[in-house]
Amino acid sequence: MSQKISEHRSEPHRPATAPDPDILETEVDGIRTVLAAAPGPVTAGLFFRVGAADETLATSGLTHLVEHLALHRHGLSDLHYNGATAATYTLFHVTGTPEEVTTYLNGVCAALRDLPMERLETEREILRTEAAGRRVGPNHQLPLWRYGAQGYGLSSHAELGTWHLTAEAVRDWARTRFTRDNAVLWITADTVPEGLDLALPAGTPQPLPAATSALPVTPAYITGDSGGVVLDGIVRRSTAATLFTEVLSRALYTDLRQKGGYSYTADAGYSPRDNDVATITAFADALPKKHGAVVGGFVDALARLRAGSIEQSELDSARARFLKQLDTPDAAASRLPSYALNLLTGHHNLTPDEHRAELAAVTLDDLREVARELHATALLQVPGRGADWAGFTEAPQWSSWTRTSAGTRHRSLEDDSVVLTVSPDAVSLAAASGTVVIRYDACAALLVHPDGGRHLTGLDGFQIRVEPTLFKDLTPSRLALIDAGVPSSAVIPMPPRAPDRIPRPERHDGRPGSTPQTRGARLARTVLIWLSGIATAIWGLIATVATLMELDEPNPDPGTITVIWLLIVPPLALLIALRRGRRKRGG
Repeated sequence: MSQKISEHRSEPHRPATAPDPDILETEVDGIRTVLAAAPGPVTAGLFFRVGAADETLATSGLTHLVEHLALHRHGLSDLHYNGATAATYTLFHVTGTPEEVTTYLNGVCAALRDLPMERLETEREILRTEAAGRRVGPNHQLPLWRYGAQGYGLSSHAELGTWHLTAEAVRDWARTRFTRDNAVLWITADTVPEGLDLALPAGTPQPLPAATSALPVTPAYITGDSGGVVLDGIVRRSTAATLFTEVLSRALYTDLRQKGGYSYTADAGYSPRDNDVATITAFADALPKKHGAVVGGFVDALARLRAGSIEQSELDSARARFLKQLDTPDAAASRLPSYALNLLTGHHNLTPDEHRAELAAVTLDDLREVARELHATALLQVPGRGADWAGFTEAPQWSSWTRTSAGTRHRSLEDDSVVLTVSPDAVSLAAASGTVVIRYDACAALLVHPDGGRHLTGLDGFQIRVEPTLFKDLTPSRLALIDAGVPSSAVIPMPPRAPDRIPRPERHDGRPGSTPQTRGARLARTVLIWLSGIATAIWGLIATVATLMELDEPNPDPGTITVIWLLIVPPLALLIALRRGRRKRGG
């Protein structure tokens, strides 16, 4: 039975221009709501158009923290519910009876209106614990290299905001992003459950974040061991692109598992990034001894599709799979999450008939065009070796911008060829192979450790670790220059590090690096070696002379000779111990 909807509610209705005749649209407490009936328990989801890509690196984890706080009061329950924070949305979902769904959704909205801030520190620690135990996917590093340390690239980074976000910052984020005008509710029912109270503050619909780029050239590649080969690329959102992804998935499975026997998993997926483009991701696993074969087979499969070697039967098979999904029972209910998400972001929803027509219109030429788009924007991660031979360019390993104002130079205590420069406008790290520069005005995050450590991450994703224990003459005044230059919004105060977490220099040749303490210790050890050596030599000379004199006596005393030579043992033992210690340390 449908409830009477109060001030911000209206009866469920079918709009005159309904984009899908099987889905009802209405409002509940000012929140756009879509309904489609399905047998069995009711499933509902409340989307908000806010996610990790809306944050900065310094505030990353903020949306996730709000999600955790909003669910805290639900506690342990047999009810099937959860929350999820993605790049561009946050979802609270539940499955149960209409009464259970109502209780859950009412509780979420009540918590969003009044977050349990007494749990803030606890939930921050829980998020850090969750991150420490989270298994990352094979494509974990690709967003960082494609987008940098901002926007869509933040999914590759730790949630640094969990170290310092204040109650005020969390409340403000909830108040401005988790609003009724920035939400869409979907329910697998034909009526709104009784008793829903989803009152939330009014707000502004949030636009999708703009994409950034850290790749000057594509197709590009990076090296890294993800257990196989992974590739992603950016293509226009289209029905042709979804069909191509299915064709690519089957091609990889056929070539790399069935024919080659190189991989167990060989698959591809399609995920909308925003209203205009989507990301196609492909992955094939392999044992280390098969890495080369998988890279070759992976590249060959994509090249075959790009060259147009796609059979009509491949297209027809993929098309039949999608047509079958449209004809399954409760198809409208299964479309609700994507329908609601499109409604939230402003993307057009196809009716089933429009979707069938678009599927029927896709040709082999359309698939070839998608294959070329994918290749032109591709970022490939390969294990061990490069992919220059396949026409991919290595992603930048060093900064393209190396000009900075004059600053102080600090040589590494680990490698004489590495120099850190602290300037009024930037920090740079120069090595034999290249230079990394992070300008203060392009610093995504600065971690400030009480012991003097400073860790900078640029918007392009490059990082520099400034450690007073690792660089010569890196004084507090130089660290103060960094602190003053980086915008306060990017600064993250960190808790004290345990002594064994503070880095100690270790030279690349295996010898300990040089610090005032280690230099003093080595000097003292050297002096002791010389003194013990001189004492040993002098006493050896004295013992030799004394022995010869004793032997000249009519009745030489063996005991006297033994005592004379035993007195050389202490300085000689000290010399041997010091020399062994020096060799062990590499000194």
